[in-house]
Amino acid sequence: MSAVVSASSDIALVIDAQGVIRDVSLGAEAAQELAELLQWRGRPWVDTVTVESRPKVTALLAAAQVDDARTNAAAATRQVNHPIAGGLDLPVAYRVVPLDQDGRMLALGRNLRVLASVQQRLVAAQQSMERDYLRLRHAEARYRLLFEAVEEALLVVDGATLNVVEHNGAALRLLGESARRMNSRPATDLFSIESQPAVQVLISQTRSSGRGEAGGLRLLGGADVRLVASQFKQDGVALLLLRLVPLSPVVAKGEGAPSLLGVINAMPDAFVLTDMVGHILSANQAFVDMLQLPAGEPVVGQMLDRWLGRSTVDLNVLIGNLRQHGVLRLFPTTLRAGDGQSSAIEISAVAVPDGPQPCLGFTIRDVARRLPAEGRSQRQLPRSAEQLTGLVGRLPLRDIVGETTDLIERLCIEAALELTRDNRASAAEMLGLSRQSLYVKLRRYGIHDPAGSAAE
Repeated sequence: MSAVVSASSDIALVIDAQGVIRDVSLGAEAAQELAELLQWRGRPWVDTVTVESRPKVTALLAAAQVDDARTNAAAATRQVNHPIAGGLDLPVAYRVVPLDQDGRMLALGRNLRVLASVQQRLVAAQQSMERDYLRLRHAEARYRLLFEAVEEALLVVDGATLNVVEHNGAALRLLGESARRMNSRPATDLFSIESQPAVQVLISQTRSSGRGEAGGLRLLGGADVRLVASQFKQDGVALLLLRLVPLSPVVAKGEGAPSLLGVINAMPDAFVLTDMVGHILSANQAFVDMLQLPAGEPVVGQMLDRWLGRSTVDLNVLIGNLRQHGVLRLFPTTLRAGDGQSSAIEISAVAVPDGPQPCLGFTIRDVARRLPAEGRSQRQLPRSAEQLTGLVGRLPLRDIVGETTDLIERLCIEAALELTRDNRASAAEMLGLSRQSLYVKLRRYGIHDPAGSAAE
């Protein structure tokens, strides 16, 4: 019997009705490696496992004890972990069957350490693949960013079919084509009929020598270019990198239309172009007129916050939002002119971080004529929350909060006096103030005691 048990399992435990191990039998392969398990005799089985495995041992014993038929005993197999000297737990899959009428049970276990080791190696291999895949994605993103940032028109062409595989934005602008029409299009079709034989000769030369160059080629759009080709391989496939270098300045389609720079300079709204930290690179005439600067005082090279907002806070908020979202609309603030006068403005802005020179563009509109006339008293504030928040950017927070607090205090005092029929003692109690504090606030807000007010 012992030989059969040893042959069918790595670990066999004879357990009495109280759950105490009475005998331990080890398979031939585990006899030397797990010799310390023989010391379990006389110990409760539940004490030989880790804390999280104890409920599993209890469940195994309970299932075996209630199985009277013994035909389907402990059909479920559970994995438990034994703490072993050396720090590593021993995973074992146990199945428990009743042994005799005295309540003894036989726990047959299979050593899962080899399986656990294989699983750990599999997880390590998967993590390594994930890291390699992430590095590949980062490399591809850097390549794509560099490919699009280059000002030269670049085409990647299949060396066998000569179809366009990839292209950057500069190539689309030079060729005047859409990205959809460029995909899988033969590269020779991008040139005029007269230039196509020279392109074929250049490609043949590049296939044999790895590099070629030809000038005086004409594109379908009419632009003359110099074509520089080089060959490289990727995944065993030969590819060609084509550089299209214009021989004359490229004019966008629709030549004769008004210059964009001229339109911006003639705009009635101010337009300012700055670097990514706020130094002015250029500005139109409307911005200079809004500043009312003395003749000859430069604008380019100055920080925009010299005139924008009450301090550097507004510009920092603008730049922070542009870096995070790329665009900002209708931001309210103030513009300080050269003579010290402030005017209410709205700003819409956009960030262009990927161009040849990263920059920020601001359109500035004077909204002073939209605002209601300043006919309020110094202590009167807008009643609605929308009007109140509209003051943000035009008044310091301290002034907004202070004046709002004064207004609320006055309204509450007037309401309390009205409810108490001008009884100051009752009004002070209602407001949770002392009489002296109420008198101070009455004098402060100019609320006089009406004739015939109730005595205290």
